[in-house]
This record gives sequence, structure tokens and C-alpha cells, in this order.
Amino acid sequence: MTQIGLMIEGQWGLNWERWQRILKNAEELGFQCVFRSDHYTIGPPDLDSLETWVSLTYAASHTSRIEFGPLVAPTTFRHPALTTRMAAAVDDLSGGRLVLGIGIGWHEREHKQFGIPFYDVPTRIAMFEDALEVTTRLLKSDVPVSYSGQHYSLDEAILLARPKRPAGPPILIGGNGQKKTLPLVAKYADEWNAVAIAASEVKARNARLDELLQQNGRKPADVKRSLMTRILFGTTDAQVKAKLEAEPGEQNAADPVRIIGTGSAAVDQIGRFVEAGVQRFMLRWDEYDDLAGLEALARDVLPHFHK
Repeated sequence: MTQIGLMIEGQWGLNWERWQRILKNAEELGFQCVFRSDHYTIGPPDLDSLETWVSLTYAASHTSRIEFGPLVAPTTFRHPALTTRMAAAVDDLSGGRLVLGIGIGWHEREHKQFGIPFYDVPTRIAMFEDALEVTTRLLKSDVPVSYSGQHYSLDEAILLARPKRPAGPPILIGGNGQKKTLPLVAKYADEWNAVAIAASEVKARNARLDELLQQNGRKPADVKRSLMTRILFGTTDAQVKAKLEAEPGEQNAADPVRIIGTGSAAVDQIGRFVEAGVQRFMLRWDEYDDLAGLEALARDVLPHFHK
């Protein structure tokens, strides 16, 4: 079954009132998941934001059905052992509904603003590989484990209490890179999240990921395929036109990147991605306070996929 959920940019004015309202409505309206970015800010201007893991802890204890998680938590922000401990605890609190999205971090300005070291790409990738080793070893091992990495290490460490799920929360890796990202997905991840690329590109990368998984002794079905992309949705053509004027860009309905249109158009474009192999959608919804629009999106789109 195709899964349709929401992605919220947590640094563009997200506060507790909005977060609580979004979670409540997402659950009641039938969305499968709510993911959120992990940023301090992406300004200027700098706007309200909520600390990611505090907000996810709230989601764990104030929802009962939807899956949720960071999309994605940068390795640069926290030691991977801390991230893993928090993720396992939040997953247990939620009854097994967290998806642990992790990545290398990319926004230099917020790192500098808050005194967080920001390294070059090769260094951040190396940190990420170490972090994946730390994370998977802590989640999967019932006995103390050691690991000597270039940036992160473990010395007879064990995650206690043990996660209630046998291997802890599933690991999601997001990104479109074929040289670095997809090989890491094939080795470590339970879910690959494509980011704002055309359906044809998703299809090509899916095929490449299948090859890499087989090289790692895994099956294509071992990794869920998801997509995070912007949705410009309206109940009328006029509403859609106004949104597109505010966020211009090329659009090819036969090979979409963003989801743009009223209900029928959105269903058709999502269908293009389903044909390309996407199993889960995190539709980026920036209109935090437009609850009528969110309700219309659920009414006009979800029944075509959530059966």
C-alpha cells in the first residue's frame, strides 16, 4: 500500500501550538506519518523553531497511530551514541512508531551561529559512516560492543534498556547521491528517502539501489523507498496558480518533481512516483495554519492510496 504523510520544516516558524495542531490533525485526517526537519534555523530571517528530539518525544506520547521521525538528524549536531539512545527511548515511548532519519548535515550558517563545527564534505561523510556503525551496533547488539572509528568510537558499550523492537527503530538515509549515499543505504538503511527529484530519476536510482543491495547480500524488498517533495495543493485552479506564482519553477506533469495541482492532478502526479517505485511520500506542507487546506488534501488525495 502506498503511504502518504507530511513533512514539516521545523525551523520556519514552528512553535508548540502549530506542532500540536499539525500532529492532531494529521492523525485524525488519516495521514500515515509526520516527519520534520532537524535545524536550528535556515535564515535569514531567523524564525521560531522547536528542538527536534523534544518535539518528537511529544509526538510519541500525544499520538497513537502515525509514524514520525527526523528528516534527517545531522551527525554534526549530536554524538551518534546520544542520538541512538534518544531514538531508542522515543521509539519505545511511542510503541514502535519512530523512524530514525540521519544524515551528514549541510547548512553552514546555522552551525556557525550556534558554535557547531562544520567540516568539509569528505569529513562529514566519514563522520556519517562512523555514526552509522555506532548506531547499528548499539541498536542490534545485546552484548557490549567496541568500535574504533576515525571520528566516533565505542568501548564495550551497550544500549540499556534494550529497545523493545528487536533491532530498534528503522534507519532512514536521505539523499540522491549515487556515489556515496546509495552505497551507504544499501549497507545500513531500512529506508531510502529521495529528495525532490523527478519520477524518472527516482526510477533510475531505485534500479541502482537494487543492484547495490544485491551486492551487499540483501534483497530489494529490504529497503523501503520514500520521497520527500514539496506539494502546492489547492481546491481550485486559482489557488494553485497563486501558490505557483509564489514558488515558481518548471513542472512536467508526466515526470513531476513537485506535486502541483488540485486533487485529481495531485493524485495523477503521485501515481507517477508510485510507478517509479515510491512506497511512502513525505509531502512538504509549509502552510502550517491552513487546516482547511490540509483537510481538503486528505479528503481529495488519501482515499486514492490509503485503502
